[in-house]
Amino acid sequence: MEDIIVTIAAALALGLVARELRIPPLVGFLGAGFLLHFLGVTAFDGLEQVSDLGVVLLLFTIGLKFDLRSLLQPEAYGTAALHMISSVFVGAGTIGLAAVVGVVSLDGGLGTIGLLGFALSFSSTVLVVKVLEDRSDDGSYYGQIAIAILVIQDIAAVAFITVAGEEPPSPWAFALVLVVPAAWVLRRVLDRVGRGELLVLFGVVMALGPGYVGFVSVGIHGDLGALVMGLLFASHPRSSELSKSLFSVKELFLVAFFVVIGLQAIPTWADLLMALILCVILIPFNFLSFFLMGRLFGLRNRTSIRTSLALSNFSEFALIVVAVGAANGVFEDSWLTVTALAVAIGMIISSLANAYSLQIVGRLDEILPDENESKLRLPDRPIDTGSAEVVVLGMGRIGRGAYERLVDNGGLSVIGVDNDHLVVEDLISAEFNVLEGDATDHEFWHRLVVGGKARIVILAMAIHDSNTFALEQLRIAGFDGTIAAVVQRQDQAAHLTRAGVHTVVNIYGGAGAEVADAAMELPSKRRPDDGADHLGG
Repeated sequence: MEDIIVTIAAALALGLVARELRIPPLVGFLGAGFLLHFLGVTAFDGLEQVSDLGVVLLLFTIGLKFDLRSLLQPEAYGTAALHMISSVFVGAGTIGLAAVVGVVSLDGGLGTIGLLGFALSFSSTVLVVKVLEDRSDDGSYYGQIAIAILVIQDIAAVAFITVAGEEPPSPWAFALVLVVPAAWVLRRVLDRVGRGELLVLFGVVMALGPGYVGFVSVGIHGDLGALVMGLLFASHPRSSELSKSLFSVKELFLVAFFVVIGLQAIPTWADLLMALILCVILIPFNFLSFFLMGRLFGLRNRTSIRTSLALSNFSEFALIVVAVGAANGVFEDSWLTVTALAVAIGMIISSLANAYSLQIVGRLDEILPDENESKLRLPDRPIDTGSAEVVVLGMGRIGRGAYERLVDNGGLSVIGVDNDHLVVEDLISAEFNVLEGDATDHEFWHRLVVGGKARIVILAMAIHDSNTFALEQLRIAGFDGTIAAVVQRQDQAAHLTRAGVHTVVNIYGGAGAEVADAAMELPSKRRPDDGADHLGG
């Protein structure tokens, strides 16, 4: 029990220190693992299982929010394939050169070196998604590209682990196709699951049951199963709600993952030197490679830079690949320590870089040559509001209602913006003038070109912080027209009014007035024999 308390307290303390230093708390969790290891504290029973559970839930929630069509985009599969090939060569060359000069010992030939290069070619799914979620960028264009590349990398890693394992997948693995019709039944169950703890339990059971255990039982890595189950629920109307319900549970368990990474290292000075060499050479190479691939496949400078910053690290899957290779006698066990150190150091470097990503992007964007807009991918081209007089940010029920009233009663030219692809498709099919874009993403505002006729902007997003962020960006862009916004609480109304919003409407206050008006317009339905004029009369 004491080890548990010490571990949790160390993670909390160093997480708080990291937060005060304005760096991601996960850097503090990694530091807690290193500190505990230095003090001789070992992982308590069950810590690794908790860590594994966090990764499973993370992959499940990735699936819930992932658009499978992203995998079919050349900027995803093309970048993933070309980067992996080039990274294997550079990684293998770095390791081979280090072995020649005597920094590290290495038994085996080119196959052994190539396998190590392959292990170091992946980016960390856990770290990247955590960074994207912390910035609410997991639904952004660059975030979806990064996640698509990660999914392709993870599939390659799982394929290797499956092939290199001691036992091949069971012939029953083909039966996994049954999860598709089974998902139809489970989706109906989700329809009837309430909120609160039942929704959380449903998500955990889906990730661990048919996801993890179902795949492991036929000899396929369970992490892939959790991801697949998430993808099968991604199009369900409650997928976002399910993901949010699992957020706190997943975050708590992922603390264990980062602590475990730090606890695994038992380094010598030679191990540390080799890990530093790998980080110094391969992380900058990864950044440059991802950036050039992004530009090759038609991404803007800013999109390529942000994607590259997110992906420039080493994956937790590298530890698994190296462990499988060591178990099969391909190379020495010391490489597991070197890899663990490289993964941990790479995570720290990547976390610090992404903490200042906007500053880095701004500096690099100033010195890089301008893009040819005609050669950019369509989702990365400038967003032009054209001749619209009104821009509605957020096309949920409130935004849609505002849009219809402005068009029908005001006779105005209106354009709507929403970040939900399915919502945008439905609205376009209903002949709404709407664009797909995330007003909470800095990149959206760098792509936005407000037409000269736009004189009104309506902030109709459901989250107050989203509306506040959009307001700040409008002020930075120098928009001098009328701004209206919706709020849910009086303090939010006061905040936006002080910030310069011209009209603020409380959605609940408006609903109350509307239902009162509707009630007064109804004809009297009192029974003829009912003389009571008050309740209970």
